[in-house]
Amino acid sequence: MTPLVNALSGAAAMASLAIALFFLKFWRRTRDRFFLLFATAFAIDAASRLAFGVIQVSDTAEPVYFLPRLVMFGLIAIAIIGKNAPCNSLD
Repeated sequence: MTPLVNALSGAAAMASLAIALFFLKFWRRTRDRFFLLFATAFAIDAASRLAFGVIQVSDTAEPVYFLPRLVMFGLIAIAIIGKNAPCNSLD
């Protein structure tokens, strides 16, 4: 990978970590599960982007790095569905 790709990957990881801390601040204030799930999702995204930027992988191992994104988007979907559920039983 080029140094530019590594720098952009690090910047994206830093942005995801900043977003995770932002949501964690609101979770500490409200104790709403929605914010905790979003904070966890963006922390997973930051870790996966950092790993993808640091570790050199071959083409055969690359799909493994999309599993954290699948978990991340699953957590976001669970948070949104739980917040919009009529009985709001996830709180």
